[in-house]
Amino acid sequence: MKSLDSSASKKADGKSEGAQTAGDNNGFFTPNSKIDFSNVKIEPLFEEAVDFETFSKSDFRAVKVKECVAVPKSKKLLQFTLDDGTGTDRTILSGIHAYYEPEELVGKTRIAITNLPPQSHDGH
Repeated sequence: MKSLDSSASKKADGKSEGAQTAGDNNGFFTPNSKIDFSNVKIEPLFEEAVDFETFSKSDFRAVKVKECVAVPKSKKLLQFTLDDGTGTDRTILSGIHAYYEPEELVGKTRIAITNLPPQSHDGH
């Protein structure tokens, strides 16, 4: 009877066949130098510069996404329930459904500007 750690499962150099080479990050990271960014376009929302006074009034917070659901009858809106560290859940809407599915975002930590005024959304 062979042991589970038989020499047949090892390569000639003594490493297991499943061993990863150092620095390959298990395929989860591609260095920026190997990515072609030439076709990347900046969203129109971010083309306009914001002056420092406006920027300094923004309250940026790291938030944990507790729940995220698609807004019924809307093609673009997601409704988030966020933990912003205050002890009271915060609910926000964001028009990013074209880019993310709600279940992808649950449990993630994101940055939110928490002092933006509410906007009306038509959901289309």
